[in-house]
Amino acid sequence: MHHQPALSPLRPRLARLPNLMFAVVAALPWALLILLAAGLVYAGAARAEEAACDGVSLVDKLSTTAPEKLAKAREEAAATPNGQGRLWKIEKEGREPSWLFGTMHVTDPRVTQMPDAARTAFDTADTVVIETIDILDPVKAQAALLTDPELTMFTDGSTLTSRLSEDDARLVEAELSRRGIPLALVSRMKPWMIAGMVALPACELARKADGVAFLDIKIASSARDQGKQLLGLESIGEQMSAMAGLPIEFHMRGLVETIRLADLMPDIMATMTELYLKGEIALIMPVIMAAGPDDAGAVTVGELDGYAEFEERIVTLRNHVMADRAVPILENGNAFMAVGALHLPGDEGLVSLLRDAGYTLSAIR
Repeated sequence: MHHQPALSPLRPRLARLPNLMFAVVAALPWALLILLAAGLVYAGAARAEEAACDGVSLVDKLSTTAPEKLAKAREEAAATPNGQGRLWKIEKEGREPSWLFGTMHVTDPRVTQMPDAARTAFDTADTVVIETIDILDPVKAQAALLTDPELTMFTDGSTLTSRLSEDDARLVEAELSRRGIPLALVSRMKPWMIAGMVALPACELARKADGVAFLDIKIASSARDQGKQLLGLESIGEQMSAMAGLPIEFHMRGLVETIRLADLMPDIMATMTELYLKGEIALIMPVIMAAGPDDAGAVTVGELDGYAEFEERIVTLRNHVMADRAVPILENGNAFMAVGALHLPGDEGLVSLLRDAGYTLSAIR
């Protein structure tokens, strides 16, 4: 059995921004979810070539405006086990080596171009493993989700705005209108679907809507085209059920907080991308939190508990499921496993869990 993850000193701020955490950790895992959402609501909005990616790195901002916060963020990252590196070699006596590669579920061409070492590992692998192979057939996956509409839609007659205060409802409607999304079109969607749309910068959402493949889809499509065995560690239903299992009040609060920080999202994406490309995975969350609003204030125990449940369900439990399902595949050797990079670091990240399962993992710089 695994233990409940300890809460860091920055976790109270995270509790105030649960869907900001969702935007980062999900990375936007709910890659298929956001792909579906983009197809549903973004058809009439700006095309990718018209939507500039104008975010600025929060690392650069902090280095000039709050160097002490940046220093603390770096200290936290340095204390995180397995916090650096996108590509890890997996070894065990008597088996061919396998590989673990951290991805970002985005379409940025700098991200979708895998580093040479990862490309070589992929090319020579017999088996390719991703989070969910459902991303290869969004239409089929969407149809599967419709068999359980409770996962994505309000089915009790309520709507998004009926569950919000008047002020928050106006805030949500204004943000959706700014993005060219009619409230009536999404009024019965669960809040995490809408938060996924709002969390993505316009350029990223537009590229997705234009059919530009994000990294995980490129990896899966290349594996299929080359005749490699392609396996998934989760289903989209399992991912959605994990999200749906959290209290709806938690998600409603998270949607509102995400919208209040909408202007910061391009900078968050720019920061994630910069640190990801450098392999500084454990620094992503501390930097984002350090750059957040200074008026976050204290939180109630309930809010903190809400975040702890979020982390347990959406990060920790999924890490354990993915590790357990990966072991039989790794036993055959010569596999290339690609999952969201933020699943790799930490005491209960995939690197640590696979070591606990008897494998030796080494970061490839």
